[in-house]
Amino acid sequence: MHALGATGIEDMRSNDAIHGLYEIRETAREFVARENGKAGNAWEAGEPNLKVLVPRCAVPLKARWDTIRWSSTGRGGEAVPHERRVISVVCTQAVTPSQKWDVHVPVVQRK
Repeated sequence: MHALGATGIEDMRSNDAIHGLYEIRETAREFVARENGKAGNAWEAGEPNLKVLVPRCAVPLKARWDTIRWSSTGRGGEAVPHERRVISVVCTQAVTPSQKWDVHVPVVQRK
């Protein structure tokens, strides 16, 4: 099934043209499982944004920790910094066009 017509992430599999969000999510989950085993952490990978559409990757996907930073405006008009830890699933070489891409997958720490 094509990703644009899919109803859930389970149906959003890779094809000749695009890399599926299912495979991206599974890469993030495998990364978290390895990380949790290293230090006894309790992280859980979420779902990538369902609006993301990326070209098919020509090489195996990689995953790493990343941080998203942004700011909002506080009550007094001052900038209030925020940050959130995410997993960055990375493709270093897409099939076509020849490019790199990364997709951020949210992560939460379980208690």
